Amino acid sequence: MALEICVKAAAGAPDILGDCPFCQRVLLTLEEKKVPYKLNLVNLSDKPQWFLEISPEGKVPVVKFDDKWVADSDVIVGIIEDKFPEPSLKTPPEFAHVGSKIFGTFITFLKSKDANDGSEQALVNELKALDEHLKGHGPFIAGEKITAVDLGLGPKLYHLEITLGHFKKWTVPESLTYAHNYMKSIFGRESFVKTKAAKEHVIAGWAPKVNA
Repeated sequence: MALEICVKAAAGAPDILGDCPFCQRVLLTLEEKKVPYKLNLVNLSDKPQWFLEISPEGKVPVVKFDDKWVADSDVIVGIIEDKFPEPSLKTPPEFAHVGSKIFGTFITFLKSKDANDGSEQALVNELKALDEHLKGHGPFIAGEKITAVDLGLGPKLYHLEITLGHFKKWTVPESLTYAHNYMKSIFGRESFVKTKAAKEHVIAGWAPKVNA
């Protein structure tokens, strides 16, 4: 019995998987646990009525568990972990928040129009902290095994790499070798390759926010 999931369709390409890191996080979780699922692609710029009936706020991802549609990727991956405990993707609580500020600092820097506002340095500091953590605990955040925290952070780092490279000609500093190896390792996983949005769709998805 496949789980039904609604995710973002690509901007301008309604039949192609879109660029939502939170959707990808859920898809990665399903892939890593080998849980069968049925994908419903939703055009978020023209939301269909059936979708608004199951997700009144119009948010993705939403997943159907026992005839009930559930929103919020945090809640969804928690339910998946409970219902499909093997293989376990539980992150030890002390590692659950590693890298949690990277996405926010990335967005601030991406939208920044002022080179001296400190937003670049704030992002570098967060990436350095991740690099230091991986140096001591890696290759993944909780050690040898990939866990939920990696599946949440990986898609965000993928968006960071593509959009900052495109809009700012900026890359993660070469000196952060553990962070680079971490990204390469996650981006190269079969589950990631299968569930990632194409580079051009990531750029198209962020363009309105950058130019706002």
